[in-house]
Order: sequence, then structure tokens, then C-alpha cells
Amino acid sequence: MSDGLHHPPSAIRQSRQFMTGILLSKKTFAAYRDPIAEAAREAGIEARVLHLPDDPQARFSAAETAAIEIAFFTRDIRFSNHYQSFVDTVTAAPDLKWVHFPNAGVDQHPFLPSLAARKVRLTASAGSNGEPVGQTAIAGLLLLARNFPHWWAAQGRREWRPLRGDAAPRDLRGQTVLVIGMGLVGSTVARFCQVLGMHVIGVRRKPRGPEDPVDEMHTLAALPQLLPRSDWVVLACSLNPETRRVINAKTLALLPRGARLINVCRGGVVDEPAVIEALRGGQLGGAYLDVFEAEPLAAESPLWDLPNVIVSPHNAQASAGNDGRAMQIFLANLVKWAQGKPLQNEVVQA
Repeated sequence: MSDGLHHPPSAIRQSRQFMTGILLSKKTFAAYRDPIAEAAREAGIEARVLHLPDDPQARFSAAETAAIEIAFFTRDIRFSNHYQSFVDTVTAAPDLKWVHFPNAGVDQHPFLPSLAARKVRLTASAGSNGEPVGQTAIAGLLLLARNFPHWWAAQGRREWRPLRGDAAPRDLRGQTVLVIGMGLVGSTVARFCQVLGMHVIGVRRKPRGPEDPVDEMHTLAALPQLLPRSDWVVLACSLNPETRRVINAKTLALLPRGARLINVCRGGVVDEPAVIEALRGGQLGGAYLDVFEAEPLAAESPLWDLPNVIVSPHNAQASAGNDGRAMQIFLANLVKWAQGKPLQNEVVQA
């Protein structure tokens, strides 16, 4: 279904240079119509916005499909019954040039190879949800550090079970946290941990800069020397050949007994059976896990029942402000795209 920006205010009509078909969800277009119009005016284009038909089984006409050059794969499409309609549309659009995604990672979508084969440009919204993810990771760290699972279990049994004596939690101040991945998520975690008085070690390819909220910065090659010093490991990195299953039986064995693990990046960064074994045996004292090798996490997974584990459903990024931040990145890129400039957060395809 086509809508409104091909009848723009006069200022936009006067500045237009060419018609550009943009595929959006109906909800997204309704929420951001004015900012889209303003970006189109700045870009010097006349935007023809098409939104998916209300009926998930309906499809665009051949002429409408042929008009689509840009598509924004918004969250309300991803988590709805319009997902397949979107996939079918972008797959069929013969003149599609660019697809924008609302999150930082785009590797989980099965329709990407067909776009890559056609040289369709892909951009992500890296940075739009980094702070919420980092805040959720810190929430998980604090819940484990203060042993909330003990209180939750006691509450479920209606038992009064204070933590006293040897059972009292250790002070976080002075403990060491190893943050693997120092993008916005990792930096947010590191900054909070410094406020808590922890010793923060960052891991990334680039050396430490003056603004980095860490006490030390190392590359992944230093992991064997860093893990024995780490009370906490926070995984905030991308999934790539270097980081796939970087946490495994061998690396877990290097940690001090009772260390804790936080994973808010990708399930493939850990060897899940090895993590389960380490949790059962006490090598890991606890874990907060938001991501898993297979999602949704199977009902029969032991992770649901382990008393020292907090599970969330790949939802660490949840925040009301994410969509607006992703739209800002998309609209800035729309102007760049129209002007032939490099796009922000462009995904390099092999």
C-alpha cells in the first residue's frame, strides 16, 4: 500500500530531484511521518512511502514492488505476522538498493544471502540500544552479586532466609571484571563497574584511549592471562570466527572458582554445554544469560532450573526509546544515500 510523502508540502515538492520508493511498516510511517518528510526534503528527493498491506497474506502489485528502492526492517515487522510479507517483498523487489535494520547485528536473518548476492547495501542501527543492553547487563551483575536468586527461591517457598556469616555476598568493590567487547554496550558496563569500585579490564582490537572507562585494555590474545584474574566476565562482543565459542571448557577452567558470567551479545560466543557443566560443578558461581545458541531456549534446557542462573529471552535491549534512535540513524543515512555519501553502520558483506 502506498502512502503520503509523494504529496509533500510545497517546500519539499520544490526541492525534489527524483522519486524514491521506501518500504516501511504502517505503524512506523504513522509515528514518523513528519521526520521522514523533513529528511526527504533535506535529501532533495520525493519519497514514495509504501507500507505492507494490513492482511499479512496480501502482497504488493508488481508495479509497487518494482518501485521499492529502500526498505526499513523495523521491529514491529520482525516480531509480527508481517515478517514473511516483508521478506517476500524485498526478495522480489527488482530495484532494491538498500535495507536498514533496527538492531546492531543482522546475521540472524535467513534472507540476507539473497540480498548479498544482488549487492543490496545493508545498514544497522548500532548504538541505538547499546545503553539499555549495558544497563541490563549491570542489573544482572548486581542481582548475582547480591545473591537475589537465593531470596527469590526463599520467597517462592515463603521462607525467611537472611544471608549471614559465610553466606553473605562479597563486596563488589575491588573485584575484577573482564569486559570482552568495548563498543557502546561494553563501555556502558565498564563505566558502571568503575562507579561500583571494580577493577575493569577491557578487551578489543584497538589499544586503550584516554576516554575509555577501563583500568586496562588488552586484545583477545591475552585472554589466557586475563581470565585467572577475573571475578566476572561480561560478553559484549560481536560474533565472528575469532569470538565464536571463546568461552568454552578450556577458558572456563582458567577462571577462579566461583567466577560469574554475563552474556548479552550472541549465544554462539559460548559453548553452552560447557557453561552448563561449569555451573553445575561450581566452577562458575552464577550466570546471567540473555542469549543462547538456539532461540527460543528449549523448555528442557537445564539453564531454566539451575539455581545460580538468571535467564531472559534475548530481551536485554528492551527500551521504549530504541525505535526513535534507530529511526534517527535511518533518516541520517537517507540523506547520505541520496547525496552519494558513505552510510553510517554499513555492513561489510563478504
